[in-house]
Amino acid sequence: MRTFKLRTGQALFALAVLALLTYTIFPFYIAIATSFGAGTGDHVYTPAYFDLRNYVAVFREQPFFHNILNSALVSFATVAISLLIAVTASYALARVHFRGRTTLLLTVLGVSMFPQVAVLSGMFELIRMLGLYNNLGSLILSYTVFSLPFSVWILTTFMRGIPKDLEEAAIVDGATPWQIITRIFMPVLWPALVTTGLLAFIGAWNEFMFAITFILSNENRTVPVAISMISGDSQYELPWGPIMAASVVVTVPLIALVLVFQRKIVEGLTAGAVKG
Repeated sequence: MRTFKLRTGQALFALAVLALLTYTIFPFYIAIATSFGAGTGDHVYTPAYFDLRNYVAVFREQPFFHNILNSALVSFATVAISLLIAVTASYALARVHFRGRTTLLLTVLGVSMFPQVAVLSGMFELIRMLGLYNNLGSLILSYTVFSLPFSVWILTTFMRGIPKDLEEAAIVDGATPWQIITRIFMPVLWPALVTTGLLAFIGAWNEFMFAITFILSNENRTVPVAISMISGDSQYELPWGPIMAASVVVTVPLIALVLVFQRKIVEGLTAGAVKG
């Protein structure tokens, strides 16, 4: 009876995992299959085998390759600026004792709770005042503003877990605060930096509201807006094939990044979970 219950539990668990995998992977299968088909109008799934016409059409009928470069530039710049500021800010919040430190940290976290639509008008006025309208700098600025609170919070938590003996030994050796950050903390924080940077990259790569509001010309648009602008031969036609082909193209870099840094991501997510 015990063996029967054990095998029944394992079978139910396997079925649950299979159902979860089907639920999560099946939409990707439909997207890939449609990208090789000729889906238009109400017909999303029109299978075809290794028909690259939709992929060719995406790059031929609009500057989609340029849009990918725009997204890559904006995303990498956002990650670089966010991590640079977040590392220095987290060092001050985790290691420097000053009045109101906890309040400041809670304020930083509270900023991330505001939805984008709540600050859209204010950000638009700021972008226009700085002369960044229809410029990729407007996206880098707005994405950095929204990725910084989360990055600072995460890195501050990790930095507090670093033993103080490392910092004290570096101070005895005459290291400056910048040397402590770059030579002592950065190697230890590498998993957290990868995890935080990847989340900031995905957020900047997929963002749509600011991109469609602050960018006007086709040459400066990022991939989410470029995909939304794909149209059919008439106003009654929705070109599912090219849309899915473009979606597959822009999803591949994210999958590649996750596969390359998967070990560091796991280390970053689990670091600090077990002490001792």
